[in-house]
Amino acid sequence: MKRYHQYQPLLVSDFEMKEWRHPEHNHNHYELIYIKKGKGTHVINQITQPYKAGGLYLLGPEDKHYFEIQIPTHFIYLKFTDPYRYKHLSGDMRNWQHLEYLIKSRETHISGFSLSREDQQIAARLFEVVAALKADVSYNEQLIWMQLLSIATILQRNMPELMAIPQRSKDMQALFCYLHKNIYHPENLRAPIIAAQFNMTADYIGPYFKRNTGTTLRDYIQDYRKTLITQRLASKQYSLKEIAAEFGLTDESHVKKIISST
Repeated sequence: MKRYHQYQPLLVSDFEMKEWRHPEHNHNHYELIYIKKGKGTHVINQITQPYKAGGLYLLGPEDKHYFEIQIPTHFIYLKFTDPYRYKHLSGDMRNWQHLEYLIKSRETHISGFSLSREDQQIAARLFEVVAALKADVSYNEQLIWMQLLSIATILQRNMPELMAIPQRSKDMQALFCYLHKNIYHPENLRAPIIAAQFNMTADYIGPYFKRNTGTTLRDYIQDYRKTLITQRLASKQYSLKEIAAEFGLTDESHVKKIISST
């Protein structure tokens, strides 16, 4: 299978096609794909789904895909390699966390994102701005990244598993998404708090999670937190003090204890 390599940290592509010219492929970067106009089929990881104007997809490095075009299609691609590179451009840490959540949860939204009518219009405008900045990506790098963070915020607030509903189902996808969303807030990861979100008892949530995943709820949270912290340290963009503050940890020694755990 074809694999495309991108060496620039950030790229924008804005093009129209009558016929898709690429074979099934994956890549070494993330792709945020917007369908400005057109119609056809998008095949992602051998799952076929229709696409139309306004379609929006987030693909990771190992996702394989291709398009089958029925009506000439205008694509806008926003491609990035290492999102940690832009930590200094992310402003409010919550903006970066929205994108990190999307990256982790994209497999549950492989068919694309369903946006409210208002957010569809906002997303369209943001991608128009992205396309307008493509002539000089290096010069416009910060502006492009800001649009990406804005898009990530819009996508996240339209995720059904994050919307407030009175009776949330005991659904593992929703439970995973809750954990990923709240990994920065340890006060929300206590068993009684999680259980209350899913209409379970504190005594039931642990066995329920282990029965469905093969691992304990505590171990999953610890392993996921450790993964995120390790990625931050590897990027050399974060100090131990910053990481401790972001994840609600006591101090730097707590961070060291987490990364040294087995």
